[in-house]
Amino acid sequence: MAYESGALDATLAAAAGDDPALMAELRAAFAESLERQVDLLHRARCDGNWAVAAMRLKGLAASFHATDLIDLADEALEGAPGDPVVLRRISKFVQEFAAHYG
Repeated sequence: MAYESGALDATLAAAAGDDPALMAELRAAFAESLERQVDLLHRARCDGNWAVAAMRLKGLAASFHATDLIDLADEALEGAPGDPVVLRRISKFVQEFAAHYG
């Protein structure tokens, strides 16, 4: 699953209006939280920590209407802690997000 900017961009635009500084601040807040939640997911070794990290990632994604990230978080919730396929797909999303906004 690749990064799709449409819904996230629309959410940011609706929240920031015509204020480019606020848009940048919201984008940075999303990126920072995304990195933090993905780091927690990578470090989770037990079912409980994995589920909490995946739910936090899903909550972040839902807050910003990042539907592809919601789907990836759901995949993590359905998988086992440390699932390399899910972690690679989420990491790819993060990289593509960074490349889009970098």
